Amino acid sequence: MSRLAIFIDGGYLDKIAEKEFGIFIDYEKISGEIRKVVASTATDIELLRTFYYNCLPYQSNPPTPDEALRFSKRQSFYDYLSQLRRFEVRRGRLVFCGLSDKGEPIFEQKKVDLMLGLDLALLSGKQQINHVAIVAGDGDLLPAFEVAKTEGILVWLFHGPRCSKADGKSTYAQELWLKADERYEIDLAFMQRTQKIR
Repeated sequence: MSRLAIFIDGGYLDKIAEKEFGIFIDYEKISGEIRKVVASTATDIELLRTFYYNCLPYQSNPPTPDEALRFSKRQSFYDYLSQLRRFEVRRGRLVFCGLSDKGEPIFEQKKVDLMLGLDLALLSGKQQINHVAIVAGDGDLLPAFEVAKTEGILVWLFHGPRCSKADGKSTYAQELWLKADERYEIDLAFMQRTQKIR
């Protein structure tokens, strides 16, 4: 029996869901839908685990009431995800980098790509999976893609509508798209099947 691991960059998927489609995601449903897509090309695929990577919201010291509330809600959400069947939540850190020219705060995720890449490389190197589905758009994952492919793992990239569009320049997202064995564009129909019913 083949085994699949799913890796989700939560920040990337949230942007696609909210900005492209205006949808809130049911993560249990999205894991099942990704498994169905991969299973459509192979028989008997067991889901090893879905790994979810993201950061808690930034809090100043001391935090404002709004920051504390946002932090608490996100913490509760991650606790909920951790309780889903075969789900693992990995948390990075959100760092304040300064202000933009317009005076808006700039934040940067730390450790998320590294943790995802390490988990992918470790599972691949230990031959614990045959397929990997990655929902991400960051070219920093290219070395982990290459390790997985070298180990004979079939690498699926689930991406937003703009990832594969050529704009005349070579981007990291395009390189990720080119390196994947299989590609699946996340469209409105897919997102509607994974929508959280409120």
